[in-house]
Amino acid sequence: MDCRERIRRYLLENNVPFKLEEHYTAYTAQEVAEAEHVPGQRVAKVVMVKAESQVLMLVVPAVRRVDLDMLGDFLGKRSLRLATEEEFTSLFPDCEVGAMPPFGNLFGLPVYVDVSLTEDPTIVFQAGSHEETMEIAYSDYARLVQPAVGNFSRHV
Repeated sequence: MDCRERIRRYLLENNVPFKLEEHYTAYTAQEVAEAEHVPGQRVAKVVMVKAESQVLMLVVPAVRRVDLDMLGDFLGKRSLRLATEEEFTSLFPDCEVGAMPPFGNLFGLPVYVDVSLTEDPTIVFQAGSHEETMEIAYSDYARLVQPAVGNFSRHV
């Protein structure tokens, strides 16, 4: 089963309405926003971080950048850095590299959402490929994933 199908089934099993969209190849979250004609604030960008020996999934709007100092204060950790592709690719065997959906819970990862992503009623995210996105209500996302929410990003 590919990543999109895993997410689709998970949403259906949990009675979550969603929209699946196809678009031209887009590698960055800002490119996804352009391809889908939605504000970058609504596009959920996944950022993988290494906190000491643990890999964490962070989710921020496309128009924001993770601030590692703010994240360290939020988590109470000082040894933080962006994870390398080699450190997280194997965690998402059915997803294209860099197109992981923000459902770390399905991959055994803790998920942290920047508070700024909670401001809009819906979010758009990559569905495991660079050509497909899904859109769901943020409230459904929060219910399913139960992420920790904090302030750890800055506007680009």
